[in-house]
Amino acid sequence: MDEWTVAVTGGSRGIGEAVVRALVADGAHVVTCARDADALDALATSVEGEGTLTTQRADVRDEYDVERFVETAAREGGGIDAVVASAGVYHGDPGETRIDGESYATFDDHLRTNARGVFATFREAMPHLTNDPRLLALSGRVAREAKPGLGSYAVSKAATEAVVRQFAADTGLPVAVVDPGTVATDLTGGKGMDPERAAPLVVWALDEADTETLDGGALDRRTMRQD
Repeated sequence: MDEWTVAVTGGSRGIGEAVVRALVADGAHVVTCARDADALDALATSVEGEGTLTTQRADVRDEYDVERFVETAAREGGGIDAVVASAGVYHGDPGETRIDGESYATFDDHLRTNARGVFATFREAMPHLTNDPRLLALSGRVAREAKPGLGSYAVSKAATEAVVRQFAADTGLPVAVVDPGTVATDLTGGKGMDPERAAPLVVWALDEADTETLDGGALDRRTMRQD
């Protein structure tokens, strides 16, 4: 992925951080954002690889923050080759968040961060994309298979996947959901695989997957093995 410019939201922790590290190691120029400026500074001083990293504090709930973020990525890279929308929040305890007991503020913030944030990231990136771009958003089976105790977080992920499908339908670009399975992050209460094991699926979707596979649907490990 030498000379690729990849914009990654939510790159200061979890899957986003693992993806940033993997892409830099693979030679890409990565521009990443998060709300925690200190965490971004720590990432910038510890990342290693043949690529380069630029960090910028931004909140995906604020479209003006997102606009400035993608403008930075485009300016430094001469355009954006790929976008990975990884920023997300979960308010509550995984498996113990009943939707009928959630506050309106919680519901709204899940939707605003996890779904509207993907919309803002893709929308603001559109004018800056190069000729052969790829757009990915992180999600999981909770978006498609209801399980108790996941509340409006699951609703927001279903909305995330709907945003991805519609971008694929309306733009004709290679756009997809990446579903790495259960990953041990703050969103899962530390349960699941290490985030580093999830990053190769994202890198494969960016670098090796057939563009026809990126049709608005969800890519998982089975898709990668069958490709």
